[in-house]
Amino acid sequence: MNFFAAQTSARRSTTWMVALFVMAVLSLIVITNLLVMTVIAYLAKDDRVKALHIGAQFDWGTFFLIGLVVVVVVLSGTLYKMSQLSGGGRVVAESLGGQLIPQNSRDPLQRKILNVVEEMAIASGAAVPSVYLLEGHDVINAFAAGNSPSDAVIGITEGAVRYLTRDELQGVIAHEFSHIFNGDMRLNIRLMGVLHGILLIGIIGYYVMRFSPSSRDSRGRDGSAFLMLGLGLMAIGFLGTFFGQWIKATVNRQREYLADASAVQFTRNPEGIAGALKKIGGLNNGAAIESPAAPQYSHAYFANGVNSFLVTIFATHPPLEKRIKRVEPRWDGHFITPKALEANPAQDTVSAAAPNIDKMKVVSAVMGDALMAIDMMGQPGRAHIEHVRGVLSDIPEAVMTEAHDTHGAQSIVLALLADTNPAIRAQQWNILHALPDNAIIEKTTRLVDAVRQLPRASWLPLIDLSIPALRTLSLPQYEQFKNTMLGFIKADEKLALFEWVLKQVIVRPLDMLHGLQKPTQAVHNYIADIKQPLETVLSIIAYSEQANVEQAQVAFAAATKAIGATALKMMPRADITLKSLTTAMEELAKVKPLIKARILKACVICISSDNQVTIAEMEILRAIAATLDVPIPPILPAASVMQAAQINP
Repeated sequence: MNFFAAQTSARRSTTWMVALFVMAVLSLIVITNLLVMTVIAYLAKDDRVKALHIGAQFDWGTFFLIGLVVVVVVLSGTLYKMSQLSGGGRVVAESLGGQLIPQNSRDPLQRKILNVVEEMAIASGAAVPSVYLLEGHDVINAFAAGNSPSDAVIGITEGAVRYLTRDELQGVIAHEFSHIFNGDMRLNIRLMGVLHGILLIGIIGYYVMRFSPSSRDSRGRDGSAFLMLGLGLMAIGFLGTFFGQWIKATVNRQREYLADASAVQFTRNPEGIAGALKKIGGLNNGAAIESPAAPQYSHAYFANGVNSFLVTIFATHPPLEKRIKRVEPRWDGHFITPKALEANPAQDTVSAAAPNIDKMKVVSAVMGDALMAIDMMGQPGRAHIEHVRGVLSDIPEAVMTEAHDTHGAQSIVLALLADTNPAIRAQQWNILHALPDNAIIEKTTRLVDAVRQLPRASWLPLIDLSIPALRTLSLPQYEQFKNTMLGFIKADEKLALFEWVLKQVIVRPLDMLHGLQKPTQAVHNYIADIKQPLETVLSIIAYSEQANVEQAQVAFAAATKAIGATALKMMPRADITLKSLTTAMEELAKVKPLIKARILKACVICISSDNQVTIAEMEILRAIAATLDVPIPPILPAASVMQAAQINP
């Protein structure tokens, strides 16, 4: 299943879940009405009437009133829980006791997991997620959480970092990235909200029973009625939660198989994820997470993280044996008793000893090779990891260290925006020296030459490495950084394409993280719905790197023909601005997953119509994909394509 099919499947799972949720609420309304009629009949003075005419207590007005109360309670509980989780994956990680691993951590074990996550994120073309460590958990488990890829986090237990080899960690992290790419995180958050809404009825029943008059005076019939009502509501809440847990388990199991398969495709190493699963089976506590909040997030873990007598019925994950057999059919059935491993800094560094594959301005790529990037969205191969290692090997260790520091990350962005024109740079430096933070001033001044001299292919990966550190900025700090960044961009009174790329890759996700911009809702189902925005995007891509208008027209025509949108017309160059490009991308972000696939295919064909892809074109493609919340792996150079064929026969 490719990326867009998986996204569509997640949306269908959500639709199915909503349908079941509506059925559950209707059932709760009927059962609650029966309970209330029974209580009213019980309060009747005439025992004969009470026994024979419970049904006489029914009337449609009461039915609809009780139904309205049930709906309000369930929806209120659902919305309240989803509001709690609106802060993204950070909220989930912290509720489980996770501690954010500092990007500049020098601890070898922490550095190992950070490097694996960074490497795999950049190879996927995704934003590098923040990583949370669940300290004191001597088990093997992990999770991905968030509302969107821009606020996603990876959580991992201390046992996983201590017991798993680098290959096994890659398998686990690739599994979690699959959940990020396939839309499972948002589905998980909706499941948590729905279950909390249903559970709220039982919670209300508990308090009705606890504070009923029967707790103080058991002789009164009124007190007994309150006790009956409370017990009944608790039973209804338990029944609803029971079926809610069943729905959660059913939805989740198949998606775990999909994530395992995606992890194998990503790493091209089934022994990695299989080894991690075998070690879970060899541990006494397996993957159990000891936290009061653990049960509500049970469906988000890499492996079953909750021990319960109902675990067989409500298991959110398939049995370990079945998962291992799927990725390693010849497994002998023996688990592995894990032993703590020591981190090897030379082996675990993200940029260590990898050949530099891409130092050229132009990446040779026939159109078929470029289209591989579309087919491999959400499931890049080993060759992409090797390619990223080569690109990152060009970044000096001193610059890499600064990318992991809060001040250094801001300085790297500003250094990349520093203009080569002395007069314009002087204006930028005036903006810089107006900052109250001397550390940013000093580091930007010191880093500018080293950063600007890096190979162009390293610029965006360096930004990717800096994003997690930028996420740690408080809202006032972020607004100061954003204003400084925009001041640097406006200094020359024009917006270059690379500056637009940085705005899309940095400002948009950080604005969403701080609540300054709302996530977009998918509303467009057809190309015809987005005709003008798509014309703008394809036109600016065609003009950006083509030598003349005729070649640009050829590229545009090839793109529209390939996706069956020949009614699109190329816009005159004079009518296109980067502001109109931003407006167009805001509209394209509202399309459904399968339409995103057609948009990106058109962009790739437009870029590669001359059988070469420049670094600048790859940057534009990455910015477009980021706006669409789609991870697009790098278009591999010819040397890497050959290497991919050797690695992945």
